[in-house]
Amino acid sequence: MPDIPRPQVPAADQTLRILSLLARQPGPMAAQSIATTLRIPRSSVYHLLATLEQHGYVVHLPGDRRWGLGTAAFELGGGYARQQPLARLGRPLLAGLSDRVGESAHLAVLAGRDVLYIVEERAPRRPALVTDVGVRLPAHLTATGRAMLAALPREQVRALFPDATALTQRHGAGPATPRELREVLRLVRADGHASENGEVTPGFRSVAAAVLDHAGWPAAAVAITWPADGPPHDAEALASAASGTAAELARRIGRPA
Repeated sequence: MPDIPRPQVPAADQTLRILSLLARQPGPMAAQSIATTLRIPRSSVYHLLATLEQHGYVVHLPGDRRWGLGTAAFELGGGYARQQPLARLGRPLLAGLSDRVGESAHLAVLAGRDVLYIVEERAPRRPALVTDVGVRLPAHLTATGRAMLAALPREQVRALFPDATALTQRHGAGPATPRELREVLRLVRADGHASENGEVTPGFRSVAAAVLDHAGWPAAAVAITWPADGPPHDAEALASAASGTAAELARRIGRPA
């Protein structure tokens, strides 16, 4: 068996291994568990975690004595999503969804506390939406963001939104405190989909469903948006349509059926 070459920059190798390990976990980990799993000296793990925390790639949860991925790591994930086939795979599915329901559909990914829109399919004779490709909006206000946040471990959500200052407002509506956000996400989990009504743009409603990857993490979310004063819609039927498209996109990016 050939010898495995030693990494030329051990600290860089250990740092990447820590990030990769945290990305595979369902929730934050204790530093001791990281050290044991990766067989890295505990003192080195603490030093590396401290450096990663300074740059926003990990966050420390003092009450739990655990470490989780930070907003900078989510930025990397969003960058990957923009450069890989997610948008190309999602575009024809969203076009079909928009045709079926007669309303606009869009696909978004998480980017820290925001969502970043990577596909928009505008329905004929429907007005332009704020959710154009490349636009970022606060995740806690959007249906797409709520769908993805509800699929994250609760500890990760707490790390992203530690206090009220992290919950920006657009029109004076939506959760303004971490407690209110937890209640919104609890309802999303109970309903199986997310919704918002005028919290992003007054006069418009949205429903959304998360696209889960092979590890059960939210890779993206599919949403449908329609004018509240337009033709009447069955919101549950639209949510079911969004969920079906999200499940098909999840299958196409490699999630087992």
